[in-house]
Amino acid sequence: MNENHLRTMGYDKTPDIILEVPVAVEGHIVHWIESKASFGDDQSHQTYLNEQFWSYWNRFGPGLVIYWYGFIGELDCQRDRGILLKDCFPTDIVTLSVIKIE
Repeated sequence: MNENHLRTMGYDKTPDIILEVPVAVEGHIVHWIESKASFGDDQSHQTYLNEQFWSYWNRFGPGLVIYWYGFIGELDCQRDRGILLKDCFPTDIVTLSVIKIE
């Protein structure tokens, strides 16, 4: 579901994409993706964490942030808490199946 679809459902702050079926990226579960057309420096990343990413994490679970122009490597330190950073769309996505038990 994209941002426009989520807004019609009443969400005000939304990531760019919410995945209806979570995926695994490098062994980490991802429920949402946020794309940033910028470089992830310390100041901007901390602002995004506080104003966006943790809010998404609280509502939707773990997610993936893609910084188009790279990021400072040390900023990718929240993986175990559920926020993964990449500089491009991952090519090694594993789709997780949803099994409905009745």
